[in-house]
Amino acid sequence: IEPEKDISMKKKIATPKAPQAIGPYSQAIQLGSLLFISGQIPLDPQTGELVQGDIEVQTKQVLENLAAIAEAAGLRLTDALKASCFLKSMEDFGRFNAVYATYFGDTPPARETVEVARLPRDVLVEVSLICGR
Repeated sequence: IEPEKDISMKKKIATPKAPQAIGPYSQAIQLGSLLFISGQIPLDPQTGELVQGDIEVQTKQVLENLAAIAEAAGLRLTDALKASCFLKSMEDFGRFNAVYATYFGDTPPARETVEVARLPRDVLVEVSLICGR
């Protein structure tokens, strides 16, 4: 009889296809079938530099970074269950949504979107995800 797999073991997920963690955190942590992806800002994973541009450009890079991390864990953005979205300005909400909506298929995750006083490196957007199947 094979021993039961311990689903309580957390596993660090890391990929060079997304910006490297620059502090005491992981790109993502997997626990069983759930994946908790740290907040991503619009950093180019190849250069480590911020992607310059408006809310659409920055949102696209953030979502590409999230997709790369999900993929490293064997998941896709369509497996997203919960999104936490942080905007520098709610004036960007409609344009943010227009890009965001193209990434999650017919069953987008539950989410909240809030305006915040400031984001790391003064970016316009940050998004974190919880994914699972």
